[in-house]
Amino acid sequence: MRLRTMAACVAIAGMVLGAAIALSDFMSKEPVPPELASAGKWMPQGPEAPQNVDILVTLPATAWAEDAPDLGPLPLLQVAFADRPVQAIEPPLSTWSRNIAPGETLDFLLSEAGLAAPDRAEVALALGAEYDLRRLRPGHSVTVASTMDGSPRTVSLAVEDGVRIEVVFGEQLSTQVVAPDPEIVTLAGEAVIDSSIFAALDEAGIPARFSVDLAQMLGGTVDFRREMAGGETLRLLWREARVGEDRIGQPELAFAALEIGGSLYEIVWPDDGSGQATIYVDGEVLRVFAQPVEGARLSSVFGRRTHPVFGNVRMHTGVDFAAARGTPVQSTAPGRVSFIGWRGGYGRVVEISHGSDTMTRYAHLSAVPEDLAQGQRVAAGDVIGRVGATGTATGPNLHYEVLVDGRPTDPLTDDRLAEAAESEADDTAALSRLAEARALLNENLGSEIAETTTERL
Repeated sequence: MRLRTMAACVAIAGMVLGAAIALSDFMSKEPVPPELASAGKWMPQGPEAPQNVDILVTLPATAWAEDAPDLGPLPLLQVAFADRPVQAIEPPLSTWSRNIAPGETLDFLLSEAGLAAPDRAEVALALGAEYDLRRLRPGHSVTVASTMDGSPRTVSLAVEDGVRIEVVFGEQLSTQVVAPDPEIVTLAGEAVIDSSIFAALDEAGIPARFSVDLAQMLGGTVDFRREMAGGETLRLLWREARVGEDRIGQPELAFAALEIGGSLYEIVWPDDGSGQATIYVDGEVLRVFAQPVEGARLSSVFGRRTHPVFGNVRMHTGVDFAAARGTPVQSTAPGRVSFIGWRGGYGRVVEISHGSDTMTRYAHLSAVPEDLAQGQRVAAGDVIGRVGATGTATGPNLHYEVLVDGRPTDPLTDDRLAEAAESEADDTAALSRLAEARALLNENLGSEIAETTTERL
């Protein structure tokens, strides 16, 4: 009886608890938003039938399992290797480079770059085999490439005219000379002379060094101080060797035209490297002049001066041309070699006779061609030596003299050499060269003016 009563009580309690839970759940529910209600009713749509399909093939589910051929295990891919060795990875290099300053030596720069004494000696020998190290001067540069542990790989010496000598370290030291292949361009320009030719050229953006060439050519014919009133126009044509935008070496004059006092003076320089220029006045040949050192700077003129070595006032019996050691020296007129050797303070000398009364002397030479002999005939523009500093000289230069009956005369004003050169000159060919130079000047000036006008527009 007790067990029945207890079971009835438990059943009643369970009913009451279930009713309470149901009532609580009903009271806590909030109404569902319509959007959620519609989203809850969404069902995915079946795929659309493909369009424009003529035949639809349906494979049975067991097609792959029953009909597929037994391919067996797939073979491994074969890798082909090239018949060449794997390229070695070069270690990173550090580069040191600097221009040579006045008073510095190659050994000093190599030491500063970190090269040991044995390496410096080997590099100097290798470079010296390709280039005369005595010609080193400020502006040349040395570049050293080394590994990170300081071992040198290459040493490069950049000298004049874009030439570079490279020394490569390896099992054996090797050397190569890299010379640029320049493009020769022709340029033209005009300058109005108000005070001096040098100032006029500099203001017009034309190489001012051309004033030396003009003074050398016309100094014995024109008195620039007295005959020039100001306002004269100088027209020039010149050639430059370039590699890209860089100019190699020094520019060379090809043609010059200057009207002074109603007379038109014109000079034509050949492009054959002889340096033999022809001077014209009003379209006719006046004289032929060959410069002893092409493009050199006239550093000292004829007359009394303070001697640069002894310090006292002495007569300077010639003219001096400053140029780099080894620069070619040319005969200024046709003649016959009368002397090769040494003459005291003149150092190494070559003397050439031009007829019975005129002789030219070329002094301080560093070398003379091996095939040049006494008694040999030479033409104007022939190379008869190299610029040097032998004898009493403060630096590399050519001392050039003209002697008439044994007495020195001013080389820039004496006409005897011009007469000797003109005797071998062909006037017809000279006039033809003048016509070609005039046409080339006008053509280049026209293009320069056109470019300037376009830039202004």
